[in-house]
Amino acid sequence: MKKVIIGSLCASLIVGLSACNNDAVKTVESPTPAPSKTETAIAVETALTSGIEFENFDKSVRPQDDFYSYVNGTWVEKTTIPSDRTSSGAFYDLREKSRDDVKAIIEAVAATPNLKAGSDEQKVADLYRSFMDVDTLNKLGVTPIQGELAKVSAIKSKDELVAYFAHSQVVGGSTPMAFYIDVDAKNSSRYATHIWQYGLSLPEKDYYFNQEERFVNIRKAFVAHIEKMYALAGFAEPKASAEAVLALETAIAEQHWDVVETRDSTKTYNLYQVKDLPTLAPDINWTGYLAALGADKQADIIINQPSYISGLNEVIKNTDLNTWKTYMQWQVLTNAATSLTEALNDEHFEFFSKTLNGQEEQRPRWKRGVASVNSLLGEVVGKVYVKHHFAPEAKVRMQTLVENLRGAYGDSIESLEWMSASTKVAAKDKLAKFNPKIGYPDRWENYDKLKIKADDFFGNNVRASQLSHEKSLEKLGGPIRTWEWAMTPQTVNAYYNPTMNEIVFPAAILQPPFFNMDADDAVNYGGIGAVIGHEMGHGFDDQGAKFDGEGNMRDWWTEQDLKEFSLRGKALIEQYDNYAVFDDLNVNGQLTLGENIGDLSGVTIAYRAYKKSLNGQEAPVIDGLTGDQRFFIGFTQIWRTKMKEEALRNRVATDPHSPAQFRSLGALSNMPAFYTTFDVKEGDAMYIAPEKRVKIW
Repeated sequence: MKKVIIGSLCASLIVGLSACNNDAVKTVESPTPAPSKTETAIAVETALTSGIEFENFDKSVRPQDDFYSYVNGTWVEKTTIPSDRTSSGAFYDLREKSRDDVKAIIEAVAATPNLKAGSDEQKVADLYRSFMDVDTLNKLGVTPIQGELAKVSAIKSKDELVAYFAHSQVVGGSTPMAFYIDVDAKNSSRYATHIWQYGLSLPEKDYYFNQEERFVNIRKAFVAHIEKMYALAGFAEPKASAEAVLALETAIAEQHWDVVETRDSTKTYNLYQVKDLPTLAPDINWTGYLAALGADKQADIIINQPSYISGLNEVIKNTDLNTWKTYMQWQVLTNAATSLTEALNDEHFEFFSKTLNGQEEQRPRWKRGVASVNSLLGEVVGKVYVKHHFAPEAKVRMQTLVENLRGAYGDSIESLEWMSASTKVAAKDKLAKFNPKIGYPDRWENYDKLKIKADDFFGNNVRASQLSHEKSLEKLGGPIRTWEWAMTPQTVNAYYNPTMNEIVFPAAILQPPFFNMDADDAVNYGGIGAVIGHEMGHGFDDQGAKFDGEGNMRDWWTEQDLKEFSLRGKALIEQYDNYAVFDDLNVNGQLTLGENIGDLSGVTIAYRAYKKSLNGQEAPVIDGLTGDQRFFIGFTQIWRTKMKEEALRNRVATDPHSPAQFRSLGALSNMPAFYTTFDVKEGDAMYIAPEKRVKIW
């Protein structure tokens, strides 16, 4: 269910004035000059490479016009997206490597004889077997979901329907209301219950209403998909049922907040007393709903989108019970599809992966099996993963980088001309309280209560969902679990959590091109340094800046400082609104504002930290590149990405991250040091007039 996490990933030159002209650019293109004896001595002493992947460069592109293509263009041109994927790139390729590494761990466990019943090893082995045993899944057919379907059929009233919503979520299903437990954004010392809008099969509300041909065709394909799924499952009246599902989901979608509204932390914090919920939605059976969730003793609850709940109330009231049962029947079937027969799994893939995202072929079954193990038993595998793939010295080096970035961020805050002294004090207090988590948890998740059976993949998923819900309920009234992670060590990503004021970097992202133990500091500051800075930047983006160092959402800004901050955010929105992804589609600057602030802050602070790390010394020239050149190239090569058009269009519509090329171009176009390093001048495509460049932190 919804988790309140913001963000997840993404001076003069040392060699003198001559490095600021196009000859310097030629040096980047053709790093062939023979090193001097001094440079050779430095290279031997450091024994470090540049970490730059020169084979990816496109020398036909001027770096001043399109630095992303200059650094990554040949890679983009030569790369073919594998048929079982919708994307390739630094992030995606590392995820494939992580999957391979986890597969080796699983297979080694599965090959171990006489595993003790109930042990973590038995659970990993049998969970993987339960997914890979296609013969058993095909033989079972839809038998595993008959119990849930019977519960749907037995619903006799709207009150029972709402209570079933709660039950369905506990066992892993989807319903129009998503209940979850997380830290209270205005009282970070306690956990609170929340309800988030939910219940749609298509990616976002606009998919139900947009009249462009692409969206019309998606809706037609969606109805055809439901009809096929119903037919495969042996349900009656598949065509009429499919049309009824689309109609009801459209009514639900009409009440949804859009993607921009839902990322507004202020708007989505609405604390209600449970006794007052009937005033918000009188036809929703709140007593039965909360009782079925096991949360009926709570005095209050945070409703993230109140108008959605009021609107849902009307949809429940005005839609006949049989239509609702048809909808819930669909939710049971579609959520279980990947846990049932090959035929249902394949049809699920045809619509959600192929039609919506352009994926040509199913991933090999073993890859999906690994994903299931990561999902249900992620930290069991993670414990083994870090032993084999995360060196202790990598953690030490990362800790140093984090503290250097923290120091640079503090210097930057102090130097801000637009911010008052009182706001700077609050900002630096928050910065000092950032809690970095690197590599893996200090305290691992316990799976003792989870029963895993080798011949019951659907049941394994249900039991895992029930246990997860039970553990979530245990948080209520208890201390904040600062040791918990929202990602496993084998996840290639990073995140910032505002209510805990923590920045988190799993082990799997700490690899080239993000983090290269054999490369010099320049490329690492440009890569993982910018990622660290990005996550720190989320603490000070348009939403993160609403939270203080204790994780409480409160106003710590002066009125004038907030106005100045907002003006800079508005300028960034306008900049990204003008980036064309396709001829008919631009970046949504408002939706991506937080991530764009993170990117700009991240690379800006990482550059400041890199320069500070030199202690006034000149960086060595490595592979013909200055330190500043390596820094900016290192930053840009982490964003290399190639994506299917369908997938990219969906991402632009729903994802708060800008497409990869603009994460590089947008941030660097605002950095004076980039202009100096690569001699960017008026008339160049990346040029922005100095007075229009955005500097926030």
